[in-house]
Amino acid sequence: MSDYLRDRTYSGQRGVAPAFAKMTGRPAGFGQATGGGMASGKRAAAGGQHERMSAVDTAWLRMDGPANTMMIVSVMATATPVPTADLRRVLETRLLCFPRFRKRVETDSLGASWIEDSNFDLDAHLIVTELPGQAGRRELQALAARLASQRFDPARPLWQLHFVEHYGTGSAWVLRLHHCYADGIAMIRVLLSLTEQDAGPALAGVQETESRAGRRGRRTGAADPLQLLDWVSQLTQPASDIVENVLAEGARLLETGVHKLFHPETAAAVALQARGMVGEFARVLALPDDPASPLRAPLSGEKRVAWSEPLDLHEVRTVSRALGCTVNDVLMATVAGALGAYLRAEGFDTNGVSLRASVPVNLREADEATTLGNKFGLLFVELPVGVANPLQRAYTMHDTMRDLKGSQQPPLTLTVLGLLGMLPNVVQGPVLELFSRKGSLVASNVPGPQAPLYLCGQRITQMHFWVPQSGSIGVGVSILSYAGEVFFGLIADRACIAEPAQVVERLGPEFERLLLAATVGVLGLGQRRPREIPRLRIDTLQQAPRIQHN
Repeated sequence: MSDYLRDRTYSGQRGVAPAFAKMTGRPAGFGQATGGGMASGKRAAAGGQHERMSAVDTAWLRMDGPANTMMIVSVMATATPVPTADLRRVLETRLLCFPRFRKRVETDSLGASWIEDSNFDLDAHLIVTELPGQAGRRELQALAARLASQRFDPARPLWQLHFVEHYGTGSAWVLRLHHCYADGIAMIRVLLSLTEQDAGPALAGVQETESRAGRRGRRTGAADPLQLLDWVSQLTQPASDIVENVLAEGARLLETGVHKLFHPETAAAVALQARGMVGEFARVLALPDDPASPLRAPLSGEKRVAWSEPLDLHEVRTVSRALGCTVNDVLMATVAGALGAYLRAEGFDTNGVSLRASVPVNLREADEATTLGNKFGLLFVELPVGVANPLQRAYTMHDTMRDLKGSQQPPLTLTVLGLLGMLPNVVQGPVLELFSRKGSLVASNVPGPQAPLYLCGQRITQMHFWVPQSGSIGVGVSILSYAGEVFFGLIADRACIAEPAQVVERLGPEFERLLLAATVGVLGLGQRRPREIPRLRIDTLQQAPRIQHN
């Protein structure tokens, strides 16, 4: 038994059939697609449903290493206690209606499959635990860190929720999910499906019905050659489906006229897209490895977790308007400032240093928002950790993000992951390391709901969310906005950042410095080259005090 906590398995109700919840204000049909929106890859198999895993999801499954497990980790807390029996009922009716969460993974020489777990037991996935000592933030952070360092039992579905019934004045929980199940955007959607939008009676509006597979309508009309050649989106489907779709679309293409494919405008668009992807691939390969720093230390496999007090989202927006930047520019500049201050305190010279962050970018279409699986790319973003002046750092961050606008890096990285999922596993490791050497951390920025949410009638007060770090990367930064606040969290390998609290405790002061600089309007302008300051930005800064009151 761990020194940090005492676990006990909760033996609550059994045999409650999974059901769909009628959730006011949520997307229609949420969670009703069999297999988490990938129903078309299913085949009948002894002992349950058999579904081939997509190439991209397979790549994430194979990405587990000795020091990094590809799991998404979420920590949430409520203002008042949530009864364990109510939480269990919510999981049965609102989580298990996604069939994917009842399935385990089985690998073979060609990839992997989703297999119905005939021995599925919710008690193996809902673990009720008690925190030691003060049972406060430090103890919850220690629990999250320990769980983030543990691997899943491969004989069961790869997810688990550790529930702390008594945390502060309420409850808390740590949810872990392997990345092959879903990406961050999809997982946020799943988490939101567990909640309510008001503090009504627990489980109000939930009706138990047998889950039914959503039906996909047939597509009609002429085949679109560009859609046929959109092989990036095809990589998010099971491998067998790719062959089937190519054959089906090929027949439809013949019916509507092959000449469309060779139309000058179509051919030019295809050539332009291919040229852009090839050029982006060459640019990514040409990126130098990130500079040596404490964040690039050899990994130990032992995680550390910390989070800070949230920032006021209204203040962040006010600063962004005053500077002519985006909210994302301000938040990323704040992260760069905190990391730079930490590194300098550790004796590392940051003068002229930029560290590259791998930033996930959502590539889902609007009608794909409620499906599981992975459909996102990565963008390599330079963080100006060596710029001490807050205004200059914010402008540098803005210029960096502006230059990356329209980059082909996200679809390129999604394509590479899909190809790796189709190739033998031995190929994936070297390619993954080639990309991971080009960054020092993973930074995710997820816009959450701005209205308060409730779990079993209890208000959720905080949300934290970390995506995994792959290859030799050992640091992950999470930025999540919720209910008018911005929550920062840091997960790091012990060898890279032994005490992540020393980083997150600098986030608030760094933002305050930027807020003060924007309010004064002239602080540090001399440190930014005049040719880099658009006239509009200077005028906006001079008006900053008035904007503060809007």
